[in-house]
Amino acid sequence: MTADTNVPLPDSQQPPGFDELFGQGGGSAPTKRGFTIPKELVEAPKPFFKDPQYYQKVLSGEGEGAKRLHQSLAAFLNTEDPQERSIYRNRIITASWEVASSIAPKITRRDLPLPKRLFLRFGILLPTLLSEEQREMFSRVILDNTTGEPVHYVDEWLYKIGIGEIAPSAQDETLTAKKRQTERKKNILGELQGKLEAQKMVIMNKSFELEAQEQALQEQLRVMCAHGRDPSNQNALFPFTEAQKGAYTEVLNTLRRISQLDKELAREYAELKRITAHMEKARDAGMEEEEVDADVIRQEMSAVRQMAKLCVGRQGNHFPLAMRHYIRPRIEDVGIRERVLQILAEIEYLDPGAFERTYRQQVHRIVPHVILIPSYGERGICWEPFEKYNRGTSRGRIAIPMYPKDLRTAVIAAVGDLRWQVAKEKAQHYWMEEGLTGWYYQYFTDHKMKGDVKEQFIEDYILWITKESEGTQKLTREVRDIFWRYMPFPQEIKDKLKTRGFVYAELYKKDINRSLSDGY
Repeated sequence: MTADTNVPLPDSQQPPGFDELFGQGGGSAPTKRGFTIPKELVEAPKPFFKDPQYYQKVLSGEGEGAKRLHQSLAAFLNTEDPQERSIYRNRIITASWEVASSIAPKITRRDLPLPKRLFLRFGILLPTLLSEEQREMFSRVILDNTTGEPVHYVDEWLYKIGIGEIAPSAQDETLTAKKRQTERKKNILGELQGKLEAQKMVIMNKSFELEAQEQALQEQLRVMCAHGRDPSNQNALFPFTEAQKGAYTEVLNTLRRISQLDKELAREYAELKRITAHMEKARDAGMEEEEVDADVIRQEMSAVRQMAKLCVGRQGNHFPLAMRHYIRPRIEDVGIRERVLQILAEIEYLDPGAFERTYRQQVHRIVPHVILIPSYGERGICWEPFEKYNRGTSRGRIAIPMYPKDLRTAVIAAVGDLRWQVAKEKAQHYWMEEGLTGWYYQYFTDHKMKGDVKEQFIEDYILWITKESEGTQKLTREVRDIFWRYMPFPQEIKDKLKTRGFVYAELYKKDINRSLSDGY
């Protein structure tokens, strides 16, 4: 399966085509500006759930937890008494997570049976709990990540943690003396690794800019050297036209900028070499990262369970197994990787700064790790806005429930949560006074609103993306003003909205006034 970035987004939302929104233009610069969207949501069906031993293969070798899960599930399916079903349901929840925690440390084994991996990925324990159509639907899900995007199913996520490719999620725990020593070593290497990745990103940005300047130079030289000729005098060259003289001046300016960028790039490579040498010295001093052990993967599985709880909420459906009654019949409504990528692309078009962060005076596009949780939660959540050892350029982590009532709303909520937490961390202890969170918190308190300010922000962010972007006025005037300024729509959307009502026309005028003054 090949990926293609030139695929139109789903016509249900009717945004412009993908080329128009996320294309890189005619240049050959490798700058990545948008998500890689696969051509297809699904592939040919696979015979996963036709295996008569599927259920046994999931539970085999998983100890007492597997026995309790089997007994509780059998009792749950065979009783009609509502009170008994409630008791067995709770037992299934506990036993299912116990079995998942037992499978998790084995995730890096090559001989791990596929049903165990699918249980972690989709929550499918007993295929007959799904309808035949649903089993067919899941059998068509694309197994491998063909996009290169950081969107992970739970089994993939645990595998990357297990091989040390990704650092474990932050969790509160009591550290023993030995663990503190190990943690200190990891802190040092983690900080150096963060600096290394940040430095690589700075070099990439400088490289992109240098390449763009070189392409501009080629075009300017083409214009400058396109002389007219005198046919009456053996095609002798005419002198420069005004356009050519202008190109000549641009060539000189571009050459100066190229020279400056080359010097900056050389300095950044020297800094990269210094950081790399520092890391090697730290490793030589006995600070190598220890191999990830089974306990780390179990702890990560515990973090995944906490993510699921947050996605579901206190009053939601915490049942951990995939069942026909709770899963939507259309693959477009299920949180598979390809569909989530489509929605993320739609959100990023409407909120171009959603994944941007400024580091060392440069704007970086940093897409968070997206973990797809097989749960019935209604809202996605931000687990970490960034890693604690690399606040500048690390990806951070958001979790998306795979089986919500409305997938698009769940994904938008996760991005809104990320937006809030990144802005709050950026403002630090001034978060109630400055920037996006400061203005919103002032609005929240001025109106004596109750509840959690972040939750209210996420609710408003959902309306901003789903309604206000289409010209449907659902937010208060104050919130619309804040969002228009700190999370602006792309210019194309603004140009359309200014004709959709007085409020948008006024906001549009404010933009013009700001651009004529000292800016924001």
